Amino acid sequence: MPEQQRTFGLLRATGVGVGAIVGGGILVLAGAAFRATGPGAIAAFAANGLIAVLTALTFAEMSTSFPESGGAYTYAKKVLSVRVAFAVGWVLWFAYIVAAVLYALGFAEFAAAILVEIYRAVLGDPPAWLASRTAVSALALAAVGGYTLSLIRSAGGGGQWATLGKVIVFAFLIVAGLWILVGRTDGAVRAGLTPFLPGGGLGLLRAMGFTFIALQGFEIIAAVAGEVQDPGRTLPRAMLLSLGAALVIYLPLLLVITTAGVGPGQSITAMSEAEPETVIAAAVRNYLGPSGYWLVMVAAVLSTLSALQANILAASRVAHSMAQDRTLPGVLVQLSRRQTPVMALYASALAVVVILMLVPNLAAAGAAASLIFLVSFALAHWTGFLARRRAPRGRNGSFLTPWFPSVQVVGGAACAALAVFQAVAVPAAGGITFIWLALGVILYVALFARRAQMVDAFAEAVDPELVRYRGRSPLVLVPVANPKSAPALAALAGALAPRAVGRVLLLSVVRHRGGIGDEDADTVGRAVKLAQESMHEALTSSLVAGRTPEALITVAPEPWDEIARVADTYRCESMLLGLHSLDQAPEGVEGEGGEAPLERLLNDVHCDVSIIRALPGWHLEQTRRVLIPVGGKGVQDELRARLLGSLCRTGPRELTFLGVLPADAADDEVVETRASLTHLAALESPTASEVLVLRADDVVGAIAGRAEQADLVILGLPRLRGRKLIGKLAVRVAEEVRCATIMISRHR
Repeated sequence: MPEQQRTFGLLRATGVGVGAIVGGGILVLAGAAFRATGPGAIAAFAANGLIAVLTALTFAEMSTSFPESGGAYTYAKKVLSVRVAFAVGWVLWFAYIVAAVLYALGFAEFAAAILVEIYRAVLGDPPAWLASRTAVSALALAAVGGYTLSLIRSAGGGGQWATLGKVIVFAFLIVAGLWILVGRTDGAVRAGLTPFLPGGGLGLLRAMGFTFIALQGFEIIAAVAGEVQDPGRTLPRAMLLSLGAALVIYLPLLLVITTAGVGPGQSITAMSEAEPETVIAAAVRNYLGPSGYWLVMVAAVLSTLSALQANILAASRVAHSMAQDRTLPGVLVQLSRRQTPVMALYASALAVVVILMLVPNLAAAGAAASLIFLVSFALAHWTGFLARRRAPRGRNGSFLTPWFPSVQVVGGAACAALAVFQAVAVPAAGGITFIWLALGVILYVALFARRAQMVDAFAEAVDPELVRYRGRSPLVLVPVANPKSAPALAALAGALAPRAVGRVLLLSVVRHRGGIGDEDADTVGRAVKLAQESMHEALTSSLVAGRTPEALITVAPEPWDEIARVADTYRCESMLLGLHSLDQAPEGVEGEGGEAPLERLLNDVHCDVSIIRALPGWHLEQTRRVLIPVGGKGVQDELRARLLGSLCRTGPRELTFLGVLPADAADDEVVETRASLTHLAALESPTASEVLVLRADDVVGAIAGRAEQADLVILGLPRLRGRKLIGKLAVRVAEEVRCATIMISRHR
């Protein structure tokens, strides 16, 4: 799978955050904040800043623990599950797309206004079309197209000039306003700030909900973490520096606007009612004249452009990360020659264009974006809390949030509360979010679930630390009855349940039906001795290999029923059976209702089952060549991916996926089968593997012939009308191949 290069240093990463945060949000949303709470908008931005700082600390820890692109989506995938991660990634992708739409339209509105003023100054009254919806849409589309192409050519997108330019303009506006304030009396300054909270506490909360998205952007640095150099040091610094730069600009600017920008007899609340979108430009005109107005317009153009670039960048990285996990189409993984995710960029830009053309009013969509960001931030705090509890010292080189768990608890509660308030205050925002999430659930179940769960199962098996972060401690039950097969079972069980995260329970059942007579004493003694020998061999093999399994010897009249009872009592996640360790082949003595005992066990237990037939002298560590015959409806795909991941983690393996077609199969069918197997191999085992398609009427003979070149064969067991079966094909293959065989049956 292609990997992106780490090209972002501290300055460049900080620039991404500053470019996203110090954007059009402050210029567009300040009017709404002033209308809701008057001069108290300063307090609203400060309170939002505190929440954002707490969130940035959590993002810093999570992004350095998992320095991969994707942001909150990656954290949910690592700590929760791939299903929850899809929901997070789906809404987060949407949020970045909507934010890009808002900034594209914001740029277009300001640019159109500038063009109108220039036309009026040079040629007279401008034509109506210059400020029409068509002209605004055309300017917005041009900006989206231009920045998409720039991001394809360069990972940073070349937007640094816009970021630097707008920071300089904002700095000038603040310095000029503070200079004017120095010459004013304390009474004049106090008058501009009185009453400070005309809307009371409810107005303050409403202003916070409206304006929180103006501080969104620091997490975009986490979204591109896979491209950041020295992530352990760079990511925390870049996030806090970019957020700090935004607050250093926002708070003084709002103070200047509410004091120096308010003329005699005016109030900032009244000015915002009259000119909600351009209140900052109007206020600057009051203390700097027309030149100040034009400076604000220039700052608005630069701000919206850099924010547009940052959100398209973040949307593409989220889409690329989801595609790597197959929760979005795999084509989005493709990188350009410059190692930029070209197809993810195209897909994100196309979504922006569609929303631009189809949605005339983006007010509700903007509120939905703010709501989605708040929800994703609350979830990031929750995953950060779980990750620290499950891995107290974090990964090597990771940043640790101070004052744990206060930062995660307070920050998460604040984000969640503000999200609930936003959903109630703007019902359309909650509605849009619900509709988009429902659409995502339908697409996931219909298109992505099977593929995503295979990729996730393999990743979890290869990196057992994921199991720990997800709060699981899988228990593998291993019934042992034959001392000769015990070492092979113990070795494979150790691969399925790695040290520090998984557990192995060795079980030996002494068969005894009731009271003991003199004639039964020898029989019982031999059964007990055999159970002890089997357990001794399994324990010795495990301890020599550095594993510390649990051991259990029980007495029961029927071993099959006892195995099922122990599996359910101990809530085992999987079971490993030795075919000869139970001294009974699958087609052996039938149980009640004509069902073989082993098949009855498969259907009675609530866990995955793997059955190994290991020939004398077989050792897992010496197994290199693995043959994987594939057929049927794919019910065992996820379990097979988990098994392959466990095997690949413990040593290098040569994997061969095999398909067998009838001898008279057409060439087109062979090509189609090979393509399907190639796709399946990429999902179940992202490592290099071989795909082979054979024509043969004797399926078992074809598999057995190919198995001559293998050390291990993995077979998926079939199902019929919901019942798990051993199947004659699996039995014949296990009997005829001259290497070890593992048959697998998934619980669900």
